[in-house]
Amino acid sequence: MTSLGPDSPASRSATRRRVTKETSIDISIDLDATAGGVVEVSTGLPFFDHMVSQLGHHGGFDLKVIATGDLEIDAHHTVEDTGILLGEAFAEALGDKAGVRRFASNRVPLDEALIDIALDLSGRPYLHYAIDPPGEKILGDPPFDPQLTEEFWRAFITSAAITLHLELVRGKNTHHIIEATFKGVARSLRDAVRVEVEGGVVPSTKGTL
Repeated sequence: MTSLGPDSPASRSATRRRVTKETSIDISIDLDATAGGVVEVSTGLPFFDHMVSQLGHHGGFDLKVIATGDLEIDAHHTVEDTGILLGEAFAEALGDKAGVRRFASNRVPLDEALIDIALDLSGRPYLHYAIDPPGEKILGDPPFDPQLTEEFWRAFITSAAITLHLELVRGKNTHHIIEATFKGVARSLRDAVRVEVEGGVVPSTKGTL
């Protein structure tokens, strides 16, 4: 269910479910949360839970993600499938994008780490991922492979049809680098989905995105 903003009859929200032989995932999202974002994330990967939660908290979204997957084999399926379904839910909630800002960019620091983010709700999926953390796994039970971060973003932007550029300006701590990335994308999404003109036109010369 979608609308143009929080004052419209219905908020921009969506609920999606995905079940495969490898994962079972339920996601709900509301882009127009009024209380700063009510967030619940459980995937069986504590660090990944913490990162996905950043999207809700710093994006200002209500977000619920409940996922179970074949972690005994690898975390890849759970991370990628979460990205796929979250992108689908985001796109459904966003609707026709009438009146939104569309573009957003920022730089986000976390201690020594600094990440540059630029995105466009373009309808054309493209990921530029120039982030190369040291590579060690993030401690946890189970640990998290930082290489999966790129797989998550690629799955998300493909399903959501977003153009996203991410670049590491500087940084040494893998945790800081990845977390700054999630926080930065969240803040950019928050800016890009903001409705500037209720009942406004789709921000494209083509008339559609």
